[in-house]
Amino acid sequence: MQEIDANHEGNDSEYGRRVGERLRAIRRQKRLSLQDVESESSQEFKASVLGAYERGERAISVPRLQRLAEFYQVPVDQLLPRATKVGIKPSVVDLTEKTGRAGVTIDLTHLHELAGPEGDMLSRYLGMIQVQRQDFNGRVLTIREDDLRAVACILGVEVDHAVDRLLDLGLTNIPA
Repeated sequence: MQEIDANHEGNDSEYGRRVGERLRAIRRQKRLSLQDVESESSQEFKASVLGAYERGERAISVPRLQRLAEFYQVPVDQLLPRATKVGIKPSVVDLTEKTGRAGVTIDLTHLHELAGPEGDMLSRYLGMIQVQRQDFNGRVLTIREDDLRAVACILGVEVDHAVDRLLDLGLTNIPA
């Protein structure tokens, strides 16, 4: 029985380390230092304790994980490590043929200013992309060809006019 417990503890330790890596990755995507988190959370998340979570030296409780997810403004499951899928890579898409650009960068800070059903639907779709890619920097998101097709549908334009519509809305100005 002791051997099983030792293996279980080893797995817990490894999982705790991987949780810590995710916590650190999200914090860094948000461009926050440990001290920034402590300060901006009104000392709810002490830098030393958060650092211990990130190093896997201390386990984080589920309620505390939920509060940290709310603080970072990400779904709680994004703070947990993912199993890697062997052989599956996101496709690198060449938008040059259709748009003359290699990709389209969406300014997420301006997206929140877009009102109405168009803005709501676009926010939900781009949020889904962020979750899928685990990209929570919150400022920009580069979309690929398939993404642009869906964005064009949301905006009610042809794919060839989607970038122009995004420019008109102030959601992009820099091709990727």
